[in-house]
Amino acid sequence: MYRIAWIKGDGIGTEISEASLEVIHAIENTYGVSFDIRFYDAGDECLKRRGEALPRETIEGVKTADASIKGPVGDTAMDVIVRLRQMFDLYANIRPVKSYKGVPSVKPVDLVIVRENTEDLYKGYEFEVGDAVVALRIISEKASRRIARVAGEIASRRRGIVTIVHKANVLRKSCGLFLRIAREELSKYNVTVRDILVDAASMALIRNPESFDVILTTNMFGDILSDEAAQVAGSIGLAPSGNIGDEIGLFEPVHGAAPDIAGKGIANPYAMILSISMMLEWLGAKKNDKRLLSASKSIERAVEEAIARGCKTPDIGGSMKTHDVGGCVARIIREGV
Repeated sequence: MYRIAWIKGDGIGTEISEASLEVIHAIENTYGVSFDIRFYDAGDECLKRRGEALPRETIEGVKTADASIKGPVGDTAMDVIVRLRQMFDLYANIRPVKSYKGVPSVKPVDLVIVRENTEDLYKGYEFEVGDAVVALRIISEKASRRIARVAGEIASRRRGIVTIVHKANVLRKSCGLFLRIAREELSKYNVTVRDILVDAASMALIRNPESFDVILTTNMFGDILSDEAAQVAGSIGLAPSGNIGDEIGLFEPVHGAAPDIAGKGIANPYAMILSISMMLEWLGAKKNDKRLLSASKSIERAVEEAIARGCKTPDIGGSMKTHDVGGCVARIIREGV
């Protein structure tokens, strides 16, 4: 039995969590694995109720679980997910972006954004100096080297192309260090390495997204580009992610809490469901459990099949409710598609 720490979060977090639990139950029934799911509190509503956005028991829950899944939070993101990333040194943010048949997209997309997850401006080192504010951008050799290794490993399993995204023509020291170390580390892999300025990359993602395989970049650039890439693919509601360290993995949809549609039952649960697929793949590799690896693949196939059958929420051209989409994916898993 695997212990899973589950944070539902704010806004649509509860709805997409409930839909995703249908998928978890289908996996248990189909693949003979068991999950001890323990729910923990965090986020804006938690702050209102308890006076803190990330309680100690939630931190301990993530620390002691075999893996964790988290729904979106609102304005307390810095106090919740950014804090968890830094606290547990979850240095690799992995964001696959893929277009699906049956979902209108700008152009076909199939890429992975590998984002350094613990440094950059998201360290939160901001200071008031007179009538100005200074924010410190932290880029270290250690963090740059280890995230480059992650990109090299992922690209080696894909099409073998890594694009380093930076702004070294202006940020000569910080992006300069990242670019230099990334090139050094990637030279150890049998991959093609190229680099591009972040502003040019943002244009290329729209003009020619199929040219990208693995994008390697710094924290804030990766945050922005992954949202753009998800929309090129059709909807941010389809975008999963993983925050991964040497021992701990925490998985979550890329999108936010969407308070404007919370409670309406129309939120897209696919990003959460696909995040569960990523979680099972990571946990299966870590525990050498082939059942989890097979289950991960079955979720991916089931999502593709569900979309092809028209199981879609309004944001991707359908009319189904959140819970019904989760049930559709669960049924397809049980069918063994």
